[in-house]
Amino acid sequence: MSTYVYGIAASTHPSLPEGMGGVGDPPRPVRILREGDLAAVVSDAPEGLRPKRRDLLAHQNVLSEAGAAACVLPMRFGSVAPDDNSITGVLAERAEHYKERLRALDGRVEYNVKANHVEEAVLHQVMAESPDIRGLAEANRQSGGGSYDDKIRLGELVAAAVKAKEADDAAALQSVLEPVAEDVSVGPESTGWLANVSFLVDRESAEHFLAAVEQARKDMPHLEVRINGPLPPYSFVESGPAEPAGTAASGTDTGAG
Repeated sequence: MSTYVYGIAASTHPSLPEGMGGVGDPPRPVRILREGDLAAVVSDAPEGLRPKRRDLLAHQNVLSEAGAAACVLPMRFGSVAPDDNSITGVLAERAEHYKERLRALDGRVEYNVKANHVEEAVLHQVMAESPDIRGLAEANRQSGGGSYDDKIRLGELVAAAVKAKEADDAAALQSVLEPVAEDVSVGPESTGWLANVSFLVDRESAEHFLAAVEQARKDMPHLEVRINGPLPPYSFVESGPAEPAGTAASGTDTGAG
C-alpha cells in the first residue's frame, strides 16, 4: 500500500498522540517512520485521494499537532510515496538537506499576506496623480460625456495607471514587512490580488510582524490587506529538493489560503 507523507522531522521528535487520525474516510492512523537522524510523519494513503475539505483539514491538523512538539518540515497536501521503504530511502539519501532545513526553520512560522486595491480609493489616487487623466475626464464631462474614442482613451489611461500602481503598491507593502521577517517567498500571481507574499517569522516575535501589518493597513488605506497564519512554513521547505521521491502531489496548497 502507498504511504501518505505529512512532514519530515528529527528522529528525536516526540511520539504523536495515540490514535491520531489523518487523511481518509475512515481516517488512517498516523505513525512515524525513523531513518538515522530523521523521521517522517506518515499514514497509509487512501485510494482516490482528492482535496476535499475533510482531508485538507486532516492534513493541517496532523501538521499542527506534530509541529507543536518540535519542528516539522511540512509536505504539501497529496504527497504520496509508493511505500514506507521509498520514504526511508529518501530520508537517508537527502539527510543533510533535511537536517539543514530543520535547523533553519526551527521555531519559525509562515504568514501569507495578500493585498488588493480598494477600487474607489485607488481611482481617486490615480485621478489625483495624473494630470492627463484629470484633463481628459474633465473634457469628457464638459462635452456631455465625451466621444466614444475619448471614453475608450480615458478607460485605457485609467487601466494603465491602476496596473502600474498595483506593481508599486505590491513592492511597497513587501518592503514594509520584509524587515520584520526572516525570509520572504513571493507566491504565484492569483486573480484579484496584486500581492501574494509569504513571510517566515520567528514564532516568539510574531507580534512585531502582526503590528507591522496593522501599520501598513493604516499607512496604505487604499489597500485591502489579508493575512493568514501562523502556518507551517510550506513556502520555505524548498519543495524541489525536499519532495520525497515518487510522490504525486495534488497541486493543492494548504498553506496560503
